[in-house]
Amino acid sequence: MRREAAAPREGLSSEDAASRLARDGPNRLPDAGGRGWRRILADAAREPMYLLLAGAAVLYLALGEPREGVFLLGMVVLMLCMTLFQEGRTEHALQALRDLSSPTALVWRDGLARRLPASALVEGDLVELAEGDRVPADALLLEEAGLLVDESLLTGESVPVGKHAAPQGSPPAVPGGAGLPWVYSGTLVVQGHGLARVGATGVRSEIGRIGATLGAIVPPPSRLQRETAALARRFAVLGAIVSAALVALLLVRGSGWLQALLAGIALSMSMLPEEFPVILTVFPAIGAWRLARSRVLTRRLAAIEILGSTSVLCVDKTGTLTENQMAVAALWRDGVVHDARAEAPMPAAHGELLEHALRASRQLGSDPMEAALWRLASAALPGGGAPPAGWTLVQEYGLTPQRLALVHGWARGEDALLVAAKGAPETIAAMCRSGAARTVAALDAAATMGTAGLRVLAVARARADAGGWPADPAAFGFELLGLVALADPLRPDIPAAMAACREAGLRVVMVTGDHPETARAIARQAGLGDGEAVTGEQIAALDDDALAHRLAGVNVCARIAPQQKLRIVQAYQRNGAVVAMTGDGVNDAPALRAANVGVAMGRRGTDVAREAAELTLLDDRFASLVDAIAAGRRIYGNMRKSMCYVMAMHVPIAGMALLPVLLGWPVMLYPLHIVFLELVIDPACSLAFENEPAEADAMRRPPRGREEALFGRDAMLDALLQGLWVLALLGVLTGWALHQLPEPQARAVAFTGLVLCNLALLLSNRQRVHIGGVLRAANPVFWTIAGAALLLLAAVLAVPQAAAMLRLAPPAPLQLAGAGLAAALALAGLELRKALAARRGGR
Repeated sequence: MRREAAAPREGLSSEDAASRLARDGPNRLPDAGGRGWRRILADAAREPMYLLLAGAAVLYLALGEPREGVFLLGMVVLMLCMTLFQEGRTEHALQALRDLSSPTALVWRDGLARRLPASALVEGDLVELAEGDRVPADALLLEEAGLLVDESLLTGESVPVGKHAAPQGSPPAVPGGAGLPWVYSGTLVVQGHGLARVGATGVRSEIGRIGATLGAIVPPPSRLQRETAALARRFAVLGAIVSAALVALLLVRGSGWLQALLAGIALSMSMLPEEFPVILTVFPAIGAWRLARSRVLTRRLAAIEILGSTSVLCVDKTGTLTENQMAVAALWRDGVVHDARAEAPMPAAHGELLEHALRASRQLGSDPMEAALWRLASAALPGGGAPPAGWTLVQEYGLTPQRLALVHGWARGEDALLVAAKGAPETIAAMCRSGAARTVAALDAAATMGTAGLRVLAVARARADAGGWPADPAAFGFELLGLVALADPLRPDIPAAMAACREAGLRVVMVTGDHPETARAIARQAGLGDGEAVTGEQIAALDDDALAHRLAGVNVCARIAPQQKLRIVQAYQRNGAVVAMTGDGVNDAPALRAANVGVAMGRRGTDVAREAAELTLLDDRFASLVDAIAAGRRIYGNMRKSMCYVMAMHVPIAGMALLPVLLGWPVMLYPLHIVFLELVIDPACSLAFENEPAEADAMRRPPRGREEALFGRDAMLDALLQGLWVLALLGVLTGWALHQLPEPQARAVAFTGLVLCNLALLLSNRQRVHIGGVLRAANPVFWTIAGAALLLLAAVLAVPQAAAMLRLAPPAPLQLAGAGLAAALALAGLELRKALAARRGGR
């Protein structure tokens, strides 16, 4: 691939860029993703629960009960404010995630290359483009080397198009067709690199002209959201039918219209599990926000649900298990090793080896191995290893799956040509004509260095006369110069993270392009064992079924081409695993998309990889991924507990709205009572459970089943049994109270018992352990909600006006003790259920 002459890299000054940004505005499209408070309130006001409350308030006002009507409207406003707080918190978390996931660009400002948010780009900026980048703005190419760009977002054509630089300038052109000197915002660089000058930003770019429709696209709901919405609709329909029947029954028995309609509305409200959508929205969003604070960015909230069932982690070695702080450890030439970490001067022969390694490297790039070479050269070589005067880079042969080597062609004037190559030792050796003895010695030395955990590159050179460039650089007949060994130490937290994975039933597989011996050495240090490594060459020789069988006992995959990662993911999935795969390059994107959870690298990853993945490790640490899995298990478990609590609590509420009428007792619950209970249930299900700490053994249990539902048949049955147990106790309590007390006092005893039993359900469902463990688990939000509920209950019973609105009368303390006894029995029964379930699980 031909390379244009280098353009000067000065860029705009900071002052000029700031004035242009103020003039043109930020480089972004109009954002339609967030919801303002007006929209949140409007959406909430259309919910059936609020419509029923408003209907009850209108009934009170129309039938001459202004105090109750105004109070109920006040409660509606209070609940809307709570909804605004919860939804606003969720939107704030989502906006924080959107800000974190905003793209960046490498821009020249004040003569320095800086990584800036893409939104800060202005017309005239100089931008470096590299493989895997998303083009941040419409720009004119000033230089390029083998640049291929995927413009399917704008043109619909899936085949990448080649680009040619036009440093002398070129008028803007419409996207589409090869050979254009313009690149366009939103398109992807799939190969090569270049330098471009920004010509249009934001709404003035090509994508800006069609961006309004892109911003308005709303992703479809997840399977879990659809199932839960269908469940809520079924309950709503059932509630409407039963409520209509209740109204009819009360009218037949001679009750007044107001009493009958209010009892029907109360029953409808009690059977609406409107908290389910809140749970499915709040938990993933706030959980993703918490993960982002731990340096794990969630691009798709559905990944939170999948994390808890992940069973296989396929991870890179470099930068994930290791520090990604490459340093040259040794230079080998003709059997002589120079320790690059010693202070001794570098021999001339080894200096020549390093110089040729630099000629096969980019000076401004993100490859950590090349950065290590330049650091060593700055200290050991005259001029820091810069190219000799008069030499110009004119040709590049990039890495391919078939040729794990990078080759650069240099020219001086019209005659002399120098070709430098560096790459995998076996690849470079196959390109050289240096004699069998020298080749065997080099490969043996590379294997020895690999067993010490060093990453080894071979370096070669060739000289040629001016002429055409061959399609295959092996035609030059290279001379093998020597080896460069690089050290990348294991992260200190890796052994502990690996132990946590084993305890959690997670299998870790290291997938790397390194030499098998290097990979096995790092695997031993990390705690992955000393098993056999399967190589990319062996994988290529296996069909899909044979590969799935072969990988069943392997923890290390070495010399793997990026395209082979997809087959590895699919092989584990064929064995029934839920796979998380890490990746950072353009060619990793298919594997990241195919994995159940794709994990991109935040520091060294490409834009293509980050957009294909569900998660991004902002610090590139494997331990952060393990923490994310633990958080995913906590979030999933708390969502299940919250839904179980909501379902269980609605059973006694609905039962207390219906049962007294069926038994010929007075109506016990009216809409105001339901509102009081909702003031406890809403924050409990969305705040108390969301803040609940993880179970002590959450990372000592195996991953949950691949098809296990969040709220399946067993969980629903468990919730119904809890609710029926509480309802039975409340039924006995209500019957006793009606036998002993007048109706208002009996209603107060029954209502107090219902509130206390609600708190018992909330307390018991917090953790799977016994009550002592629950009380030791720190959750200040729970205690705040419980304390507020008890204070409100005391105020309702003690203040005559409030008691009158709820049709209550304060009973004697001894009679209230009956409500406390019912709650204590409820808690005892719930704890007995947990103990029996734990005993069955331990068998």
